[in-house]
Amino acid sequence: MPLPLIYHDDYSPEFPAEHRFPMDKFRLLRDHLVDSGLTRDADLLRPQLCPTDVLALAHDPGYIERYMSGELSREDQRRLGLPWSEALARRTVRAVGGSLLAAEQALEHGLACHLAGGTHHAHYDYPAGFCIFNDLAVISHYLLESGRVGRVLIFDCDVHQGDGTARILQHTADAVTVSLHCEKNFPARKAQSDWDIPLPMGMGDADYLNVVDDTLNYLLPLYQPDLVLYDAGVDVHQDDALGYLKLTDAGVAERDERVMRHCLGRDIPVVGVIGGGYSKDRQALARRHGILHHSAQKVWESSGCY
Repeated sequence: MPLPLIYHDDYSPEFPAEHRFPMDKFRLLRDHLVDSGLTRDADLLRPQLCPTDVLALAHDPGYIERYMSGELSREDQRRLGLPWSEALARRTVRAVGGSLLAAEQALEHGLACHLAGGTHHAHYDYPAGFCIFNDLAVISHYLLESGRVGRVLIFDCDVHQGDGTARILQHTADAVTVSLHCEKNFPARKAQSDWDIPLPMGMGDADYLNVVDDTLNYLLPLYQPDLVLYDAGVDVHQDDALGYLKLTDAGVAERDERVMRHCLGRDIPVVGVIGGGYSKDRQALARRHGILHHSAQKVWESSGCY
């Protein structure tokens, strides 16, 4: 059986080409994974739209309605930084459905990866930092409340703190939020995760990988989660436009492999979402995001998940 990979053609709607957010990266990532022989388009799993009642497990129903009808306040629109369209609204809800499907596949097979997801700046009743609905928080509430898992651990390696996730889940004892992030970076006002690990600007591969190992060796036995949600942001890369850390391609690949091996070595299913990554060179960015999926394939083949 192939490694479960989740994607939908809705993920890259028409979008202003000069915009800071690289909306075409999802389509380019799919193209890269197909062109590199990792998968075929026909083998990618296509998600449904996330139902509104599932979104409402983590978000204010009034906020969901305002966003879906294009009626955000000017202040919320400014916080978000993305121009509203029906296609973007559909894309947003489809992508949360994609992360849900990836989580279900991971619970069934041990490992699955999304070609989107990681919208960790979205808060309960407002958007922020290009994030509208928080897929990590939605999945956590959905799986916990449906009894599919007893405890979930979110291991967020995006270069920016997962502030929205931390705030939405702060009173959910069985959702453990862990954020490894550059201390001097967005958001300026940090939330309080269960475990915040602020990293100094300019940190490179070796030091970063030591932090990953130490953190997981401590937290996975401590919490023994039934599922790990892994936000594999590539804005930790030395060439990222918004990052301030100095990881190389090899360092990112090693990070991804280590996270998955730490989890699978303890029989903990893990789902990977791509998180942040920003560059004017969109092809390079797509290849960088694809490191997660290539690393996952390597771990998949050696772990015998399937």
